[in-house]
Amino acid sequence: MNNDQKRQAAFIRHLLQSSKNSSPLTPQKACGVGTAPVNIALSKYWGKRDKALNLPINGSVSISLPGLGTETRLKPINAEKDRISLNGKPLADNAVFAERLSRFLDWFRDDRESAFEVETHNTVPTAAGLASSASGYAALVLALDDLFDWQLPKETLSLLARFGSGSASRSLFNGFAIWHRGSREDGLDSFAEPLQVEWPDLTIGLVKVNTGEKPVGSTAGMQQTVETCDLYQSWPQQAERDLQTIINAIKSNDFSTMGKTAEHNALSMHATMIATWPPIVYWQPESLSAMQLVWSLREQNIEVYFTMDAGPNLKLLLQEKDRAAVQKAFQERGIGIEFLHPFSG
Repeated sequence: MNNDQKRQAAFIRHLLQSSKNSSPLTPQKACGVGTAPVNIALSKYWGKRDKALNLPINGSVSISLPGLGTETRLKPINAEKDRISLNGKPLADNAVFAERLSRFLDWFRDDRESAFEVETHNTVPTAAGLASSASGYAALVLALDDLFDWQLPKETLSLLARFGSGSASRSLFNGFAIWHRGSREDGLDSFAEPLQVEWPDLTIGLVKVNTGEKPVGSTAGMQQTVETCDLYQSWPQQAERDLQTIINAIKSNDFSTMGKTAEHNALSMHATMIATWPPIVYWQPESLSAMQLVWSLREQNIEVYFTMDAGPNLKLLLQEKDRAAVQKAFQERGIGIEFLHPFSG
């Protein structure tokens, strides 16, 4: 093992020490099941301070979306290698998704010869900027917890999920969730937890510009941005300011401040990508058309904002009282939009 692998192994060992199962790598049932929602970051995570432990340069806050997410079934099998399927279709061993999952599962095998069958079903397009990797790794960690009967607390599960995909730490929770940057070198204080605030009239609009796979994945995009973008130097400080502003706005039910800050935060993140070399541009012409429509609606005193992750799709932030007006405007432009209510039911 190299030094990074030793640190990773120590991290996993420490987390599993609190397992209720005295043999934490011995399955306690035939199949484990986990489900998790996608989440939309209102203040973004972009950049890692420690790649080995997947530690973020800045903290972030998100809102989870009911009805969209991942269900994963996991069972040990007598085979030479893992069998992984996505939405009912078997994946080749060299598929990026399959390779990443198998590497993650390596930490949870009782010996290197054991294998798993993983059946993952997404209700959100994979790799299209709608946080499918977040819900995917969160669901996988919950399935592991179920299979091995660890009975780990949510905070610990969020640490494990973060190890697979940073944003997955937030998908362990419904509603608003904060992922703490942390400061410890061992990463044990960089976990997510729920923000105990409900906002019944908050409405999310999903504008699906393109549901195909992204040309540049988030991990590669982050690394390229950190290494080549001078503009990125100011990002960590802005991101932490935006995070606190949004948290305070959520707690005080200040929709205007939350929406304005979330939109500015997303645009700032994309500015660092565009200023990277070679440039990373996730936007498509339809993305810009949707942005311009949002700005036009605000000029008409219809308060709607947008945010974007690493992809071309927009997520709109609005209040239920404005949903009909927003829907009408997008329909008139021929732009598809789907509305969700994070706190309904």
